[in-house]
Amino acid sequence: MQLLVSVADAREARAARLGGADVIDAKNPHRGALGAVSGATLRAIRAAAGRPFSAALGDAGGTAMLARRTRIAVQLGAAYVKVGFRDVLTTAGVRARVVAALGATAARPGTHVVLVAYADWSRAGSAAPPVVLEVAAATGAAGVLLDTAYKDAALFALWSPEMVGAWVAALQRARLFAALAGSLTARDVPLARALGADLVGVRGAACVGGRLGRVTRARVAALSALARGSAPLRAALA
Repeated sequence: MQLLVSVADAREARAARLGGADVIDAKNPHRGALGAVSGATLRAIRAAAGRPFSAALGDAGGTAMLARRTRIAVQLGAAYVKVGFRDVLTTAGVRARVVAALGATAARPGTHVVLVAYADWSRAGSAAPPVVLEVAAATGAAGVLLDTAYKDAALFALWSPEMVGAWVAALQRARLFAALAGSLTARDVPLARALGADLVGVRGAACVGGRLGRVTRARVAALSALARGSAPLRAALA
């Protein structure tokens, strides 16, 4: 299983790289679950990442804004762009946002579109996860990230492991990669791996001081070992 670490700036990107993150994700944690960083910050993160990087594009605003942000990420060589659907409830609305992002990646087939479904979708006013899965499969998106819009309840507090495992299996049957996030801790990483997730995403678990703190190399290294199954949990928590 791969480890994605969300970083707010170039300094954190270097810490994530040195700690062994597989994917370094540019995200402004002060702007919610999918807060987009500025173009200048994205360039700095890209330069510091030294490996595949992704960009959160936000889940508010119209399709024109989404397409602009996607084009910037594509020009910088992003491996993934993450698209959310806050305040988008219909299948048609979800599809419109996905088509805008896919259209903006046409010049660089190496940039893959990842849709974000929220476990707390009703509270967030977002499309239900089955709708997101359906649109992902129909449009050619690469995968779906199951996340939480609000960070006061973790993924496994909202969905049982059995529900998450069934979700992962449904994505993989649809030939989509399955990613999990949502205030996950080090203790959750082995569970995500056991449930068959292809990728696990973290922010707060990689930081000293919580999700608004600073990503550290040591915390990323411990999480990376757990994601790979190369270290027991007790060693990572030591």
